[in-house]
Amino acid sequence: MTLAERALERLEVWPDLSAGPSSCGAGRALRSVHSEIVHFHSGRDVDLHLTVPAIERFHADLVASTAVRLVPGSRWVTIHLDCDGDVDLLMSLVSVALKAHLAQGPGEGPHLTSCNFHRVTVMPRDHADEHG
Repeated sequence: MTLAERALERLEVWPDLSAGPSSCGAGRALRSVHSEIVHFHSGRDVDLHLTVPAIERFHADLVASTAVRLVPGSRWVTIHLDCDGDVDLLMSLVSVALKAHLAQGPGEGPHLTSCNFHRVTVMPRDHADEHG
């Protein structure tokens, strides 16, 4: 079982999330009553839908993480799952996303429907230092 499959299995039992196909057409999604929260695109790549205030609040921590990729202007962050710690990070960020979307309420703010699928290239960690 891949790390993403294990994470999806853990999140599917959360009472505030329901599973279905992702709106981008690639993989599975978990959604709240307000919006899609997580897209599972592969065995390692996950897109997480945050609000602008949540991204701003945690920006320094997000950019410091080797597992997280930000796309300028996107309310989605891409998380590359390489280890159990990355799965734990995803669980924490899903909780943040749920709270942020709940605080924002339905229909508030512009909603970017397109996740980062095909917009982010994730390089394995052992090669990232060579290119960065």
